[in-house]
Amino acid sequence: MAVSVTTKTAWKLQEITAHSSNVSSLVLGKSSGRLLATGGDDCRVNIWSVNKPNCIMSLTGHTTPIESLQINTNEELIVAGSQSGSIRVWDLEAAKILRTLLGHKANICSLDFHPFGSFVASGSLDTNIKGHTQAVRCLRFSPDGKWLASAADDHTVKLWDLAAGKIMFEFTGHTGPVNVVEFHPNEYLLASGSSDRTVRFWDLEKFQVVSCIEEEATPVRCVLFNPDGCCLYSGFQDSLRVYGWEPERCFDVVLVNWGKVADLSICNNQLIGVSFAQSTVSSFVVDLSRVTKSGFILHGLIRDDKPLVQPTPAGSSLRRIYDRPSTSCSKPQSRVKHNSESERRSPSSEDDRDEKESKAEIQNPEDYKEIFQPKNSISRTPPRNNEPFPAPLEDEPVAVKEAVKPSQAVDVQTPLPKQEHSDPIQRPPIAFSTPVTRTEPSVIPAARNEPIGLKASDFLPVVKNQSQTELVDEEAMSQIRKGHETMCVVLTSRHKNLDTVRAVWSTGDIKTSVDSAVAINDLSVVVDLLNIVNQKASLWKLDLCTIVLPQIEKLLQSKYESYVQTGCTSLKLILQRFLPLITDILAAPPSVGVDITREERLHKCKLCYKQLKNISNIVKNKSGLSGRHGSAFRELHLLMAVLE
Repeated sequence: MAVSVTTKTAWKLQEITAHSSNVSSLVLGKSSGRLLATGGDDCRVNIWSVNKPNCIMSLTGHTTPIESLQINTNEELIVAGSQSGSIRVWDLEAAKILRTLLGHKANICSLDFHPFGSFVASGSLDTNIKGHTQAVRCLRFSPDGKWLASAADDHTVKLWDLAAGKIMFEFTGHTGPVNVVEFHPNEYLLASGSSDRTVRFWDLEKFQVVSCIEEEATPVRCVLFNPDGCCLYSGFQDSLRVYGWEPERCFDVVLVNWGKVADLSICNNQLIGVSFAQSTVSSFVVDLSRVTKSGFILHGLIRDDKPLVQPTPAGSSLRRIYDRPSTSCSKPQSRVKHNSESERRSPSSEDDRDEKESKAEIQNPEDYKEIFQPKNSISRTPPRNNEPFPAPLEDEPVAVKEAVKPSQAVDVQTPLPKQEHSDPIQRPPIAFSTPVTRTEPSVIPAARNEPIGLKASDFLPVVKNQSQTELVDEEAMSQIRKGHETMCVVLTSRHKNLDTVRAVWSTGDIKTSVDSAVAINDLSVVVDLLNIVNQKASLWKLDLCTIVLPQIEKLLQSKYESYVQTGCTSLKLILQRFLPLITDILAAPPSVGVDITREERLHKCKLCYKQLKNISNIVKNKSGLSGRHGSAFRELHLLMAVLE
């Protein structure tokens, strides 16, 4: 007697600790469904193979958190955009940086590779693409590569003609920020999902709305058309929903407890979904052979005043089909190259130095060679004949794999000197079960990714399981606004103080403005002013040193790294320009007769000398520190040796 075996329709595949800090973005490769890239607040991009335990490669070079990621069609290249607005493109097979782009001035919110050409589109909080008035949240090239769709916080979706370089149409109708857009794989149809909790379908021939699905309980963040275009998948907090659009209807709802799903991909009739919460990334699988993609209506999206239209048969279309280029597109048309003089940068430029510091650190050589350099395959990317993930039995508990965090400083090509653990294989295993107590640093770093002493979780409602629960936007904002007025008062006061200092400077000299900054008794204002003065050495005079040196003494003992850095820069400038003068005047024999100017200069030199002696003790004590702070203080200690 045969026994029927039932397997799960959806299950959790893996859970990994992807970064040493919070995960800020992630993306799946769409060709294989097996390549995963994660970006973190630690400014790294980590490359993973779905369902494999270890990080394959870690890409460095960004100096601010990674805000957006995209992998190209062939899974050869990856582009990452950061909080500062910089964009970096890496070649995954060659494990090297290809290009650093610095066109934006604010967070990179969205990226997309052209399906055939070697270029990317980027959207930012600075509202470039021009035409949007708020942050551009999503970009997608059309399947034929002729159009670009952009979605933004200004509630609009715009369609751009790349050949003409201008906007074709602006779709309005959403009442909240538009988070995602997706082209139909074959037809002239576009889907958009919004924080207004609707999914809208747009006809790209008639430039009008086809239908709107309005039943969602949470903002729409992630959508994907089935490869044959028969339906649209939408990922929500606790489910995957399957939609049709002519008329609007829901074919199926699959319960998947994946939390804040960030990206979807389809391979071997399986849908792969990835989500993240803090530093953890989870992957899930939905067996699409068990999902209803057409036919009957699961529940009432049909309006009473609309006749039921029969679903369009597979292979037929109600609207125009995209024309693909006739040439093979299995490889990009050309590698990104620095050809023109305008694109070249001098080796001494800061941009070029940044590019040299960008590295692809191979964490797992075996997986790297298997995926990106297969011996018996022409394809550069993960093999297209990946086997489906085996579905667990309905009553079988799923063993979720935990992965080891990527190494933070391993470069296989160029091992770092004086590094005790250069071989990642020899490192002791990381015990994830051991609780780690966070202690605030004695010196607060200038490049920190979160405010010290302020934790976002303190302003939000307590959630029992953050990986499964997404806060409603309005609720989160109301909690954050509680301290908003206080912060506005602080920032307004600082702005007013700086305006006062600027007004004094415009009517007087630099000494008077520094006097006014010191009188305000706000060290942050002094730091802001010194950061300007330090850039122009000609502004410095001896009488200015007498005012600034007591402030430098405070800065060098500050807990803020940025204050210490400013203090060190000012002190170094004073020592180089004025210490020889001070020592010469103090060593000179007394003058004959009365020379008021000389007496005033002598008085200033004695005052500076006394202040420098006090500061030298601080510098001497801190010169034993390690890292760049210790190096800066040791340099200052050498410059101040004459005082001893």
